[in-house]
Amino acid sequence: MEIFFNTLNLIFVNGMFIYAIAIFSFYIILSVLSGIELIRYKRKNSFVDYTEIISSPLAPSISILAPSYNEGNTIIENIRSLLSLHYGDFEVIIINDGSKDDTMAKIIAHYSLVKVDYMVNYIIPTKPVRAIYKSTNKAFGKLLVIDKDNGGKADSLNAGINVSTKKLIACIDVDCILEEDSILKMVKPFLEYNNERVIATGGVIRVANSCRVMDGKIVEVNLPSNLIARFQVLEYSRSFLMGRLAWSSINGLMLISGAFGLFEREIVILAGGYDSKTVGEDMELIVRMRRYMFEKKLRGRVVYIPDPLCWTEVPEEIRILSRQRTRWTRGTIETLRKHKSLFFNPKYGNMGFLGFPFWFFFEWMPPIIEIVGIMYISITLMTGGGNWVNIAILLGFTYLFSILFSVWSVIFEEFSYPRYKKNADIVKLISLSFIESFILHPMNVWFALKGNYQYITGVRSWGKMERKGFSKK
Repeated sequence: MEIFFNTLNLIFVNGMFIYAIAIFSFYIILSVLSGIELIRYKRKNSFVDYTEIISSPLAPSISILAPSYNEGNTIIENIRSLLSLHYGDFEVIIINDGSKDDTMAKIIAHYSLVKVDYMVNYIIPTKPVRAIYKSTNKAFGKLLVIDKDNGGKADSLNAGINVSTKKLIACIDVDCILEEDSILKMVKPFLEYNNERVIATGGVIRVANSCRVMDGKIVEVNLPSNLIARFQVLEYSRSFLMGRLAWSSINGLMLISGAFGLFEREIVILAGGYDSKTVGEDMELIVRMRRYMFEKKLRGRVVYIPDPLCWTEVPEEIRILSRQRTRWTRGTIETLRKHKSLFFNPKYGNMGFLGFPFWFFFEWMPPIIEIVGIMYISITLMTGGGNWVNIAILLGFTYLFSILFSVWSVIFEEFSYPRYKKNADIVKLISLSFIESFILHPMNVWFALKGNYQYITGVRSWGKMERKGFSKK
């Protein structure tokens, strides 16, 4: 029996080492690919005059879709931000998803809205549309507001797609604030790729907490004063600039943030629109659109833009963060399960052969493997077994790598597209990387486990995201 347990312990410890080395290796490769792609992107775009796109006859028309549910605190600023975007042919469609607060009343009053006769073509099935509004003020001629029964974010976006009339659709969270030239930068890949059809683009999402906003624009960038929000600045740097940029470079990208993405409307409709039965509608749609292109033997690409294009308010309370992260976990599981035929399938290119397995082994599994490892190590050490030296080496190496990767992501971002003007802010971010493993990381592991449990037990709720609004002082 002793031989059996010693052998089991040896297999487990070696397995943990191999798994850790695999994760570290993949992230190092992604970092290198991101660096190469960023240098290429900046060199290619260093002399680009984006304003030429505005007057170009080749520039595609765009419908900006922004679902809204109980966003009374920020809705006026958000709409103002969208209407002030620099682009030629575009419309802004706000979808009020049966809000129970004063969201709709504020929009009607501030933007002088009246009901209009509008025939809705339900290409994609959605909850009923109650009414459609337009402004009597010509200054807001690009604004269209849909008032519909509550059906969730995916259902709202589908309603917006049905009403939209432009070639491309930009789907954003209404609480986000876009850079004025964000649409110009997002639309550029649709004009560049001749041999491949660009079906979607996405960009870097930045944290807006504690930033100062005036007239729908970020006028002063500040590091969040809230610790939970500040940790998320680190997370977003690693995820967006160090991860998705690399996957975009090898055409293996499976996710564009639901906060801001630009899509070809025709392909979205042919793929069936957003799935209102999933809580991870943004990831699931990208995978389904890409599957459609592969299965129709069409060359398609999803492109990621390394420019900071969108600012969003992140959760500052643990209970709100928990709702968000458990929903992300459930959405990941739903997508992986629904599209399991992509697993190591070369028929679907780098997305199927590399991207899908990566999400399975290194996005979904780590929290589960980590908690199992902690339980196993605790039991073996309490019973007098295990090897303290090997365990200490593994934990120390993991901790050191997490610090180095976080520090590198901060430096990488600030040298590429700096936004924080104070050196003290950069020092604070780097300092956070030393304590993140003891504060935010355990919470994320717990949220992921909770998300797995909710998925198994059939929890379907989207989770209410409470907003505090942006600072004007």
